[in-house]
Amino acid sequence: MSKLVLTAVGPATSVQDGGRYGAQRYGLTPSGAVDRLALAAGNCLVGNPPFAAAIEIGPFSTSFAVREGTVRVALTGAVRDAEVSGRSVPFNESCTLVGGDSLTLGAARDGMFSYLAIEGGVKGEPMFGSLAVNARAGLGSPFPRPFQAGDVLDVDTARAGIEHGIELPIQADGPIRIVMGPQDDEFGEATELFLGSEWKISAASDRMGYRLEGPTIKHLHGHNIVSDGTVNGSIQIPGSGQPIVLMPDRGTTGGYPKIATVITSDLGSFAQIPVGRSFRFKAVTIAEAQTVARSMADLLRTLPDRVFEIRNANINDALQNANIGGTAVNAFDSGTWQTWPPLEQ
Repeated sequence: MSKLVLTAVGPATSVQDGGRYGAQRYGLTPSGAVDRLALAAGNCLVGNPPFAAAIEIGPFSTSFAVREGTVRVALTGAVRDAEVSGRSVPFNESCTLVGGDSLTLGAARDGMFSYLAIEGGVKGEPMFGSLAVNARAGLGSPFPRPFQAGDVLDVDTARAGIEHGIELPIQADGPIRIVMGPQDDEFGEATELFLGSEWKISAASDRMGYRLEGPTIKHLHGHNIVSDGTVNGSIQIPGSGQPIVLMPDRGTTGGYPKIATVITSDLGSFAQIPVGRSFRFKAVTIAEAQTVARSMADLLRTLPDRVFEIRNANINDALQNANIGGTAVNAFDSGTWQTWPPLEQ
């Protein structure tokens, strides 16, 4: 076993996996990673199942240290400056940390959440089949809360082997696709205003719901309905007229009319929109949403096929790891030089 310590951490950094399912009828929220593609890609890089527990890192700077042993990790999701003991670390590639190494991450750039996947996954006791943290419900493991500075994780010692990278498709920079309903008939002409307007993510957003800033969407018959079921991506319109997009820590039912639902395939892209950036919605049919969902399922299933070995090791890493003093050479004797191809005799 090795030990990974969180030496500094911002808010909204917690253990997340694929979520807990099968108990929403009892009011148990699913939780889980907001960007499932990024989570799965990171896990593939370190040899884990795609939705194994990893560290979901919020938009602020965070740092780790290896106290004991050797740890293999991979960073995915929102890109940010990343260094291991002063050396730059790329995203979408695995790297191995040794005892005494520090991994320092800056604030997220052009996104909100990054993922640190760890070879062997995060260790903990599943709660209702998942390690995913939901602080409001007191669920999650090894800590039923967001991380705090000083928290220590017991992780598997990295196996020997080369590092890996992954080739991910370029995310299209377009509107967030939605399926209208189930209560869009509660808004009349305001539906066109909703679709035709630019929106921004409010700073008063979290893993339970993203509050949107934009024009006021008025109800035809008031903002209360008989509570019914919600899903990830449900867009509620409360009494203020400012939409709320429900996220993985949402309640399982709600009593505000839902004008639309973000399609499953776009939830990760939506979750990564930075606070204050403008975006639009685009309505699609259920058939279109299902087609895109199948494509996303195919991508997730074939992620391991996109992993490749990294053979062009960084020269600084190579020099640092080489036993330079282990073999003496003579500047006047070419027979002691390490050359390639070999010199002709």
